[in-house]
Amino acid sequence: MHSLDLTPAEARRLQDELAPRVVEGPPLDLSKVRYVAGADVSTQGDDGFATVVVLTFPELEVVEVQGHEAPLPFPYVPGLLAFREIPPVVGALEKVETPVDAIIFDAHGLAHPRGLGLASHLGLFLDVPSVGCAKSRLVGRYEEPGPEKGDTSDLVNRGRVIGKVVRTRRNVSPVYVSVGDQIGLGSAVGLVFACCTRYRLPETTRAAHDAANRLRRGEEFGPALF
Repeated sequence: MHSLDLTPAEARRLQDELAPRVVEGPPLDLSKVRYVAGADVSTQGDDGFATVVVLTFPELEVVEVQGHEAPLPFPYVPGLLAFREIPPVVGALEKVETPVDAIIFDAHGLAHPRGLGLASHLGLFLDVPSVGCAKSRLVGRYEEPGPEKGDTSDLVNRGRVIGKVVRTRRNVSPVYVSVGDQIGLGSAVGLVFACCTRYRLPETTRAAHDAANRLRRGEEFGPALF
């Protein structure tokens, strides 16, 4: 990948350079997906603890968990979180042995002020479709989706649809789904829905979040715990 020894101004310029390279599409045939991964980061001071959890699809059974601890070389700057979290996430991704067909990041993709959240930033360097599924909105406007599971509305910024606001449980706060890279928005939403069972967040995110917290606390975090 590129260097991370950048100033915030240089990081923004790099985002502007990389964003046009994101590929929106093609549709993902979920019937051909065998393994889906989730990635998350837990932080403590200036250290990041990232995990990537691989699940079977559509059964959503955990088959592999990889973690990596690394210093966070970049300060916390809104809109530039990817530069802070890339080192531990890349370290965990490099350890994955399962042939993953898609990955869902607990982050934004195109739904970002410069169109390059973590899911798109890392998606450009991965050879699999990537999806951003975030818990809060970073940019854009939308109408509140209906109250039922499956209800969605467009997330729009400057006249462009940059994502979907997705209700994954009845009367529960929605999540914000956007293209990371190499996948259409409809397929990204479909994959997130397929990975949501009883909870608001997809099982990929839930498992990766739990594993990252275990790694940060120095506890076991392997597949046997899920």
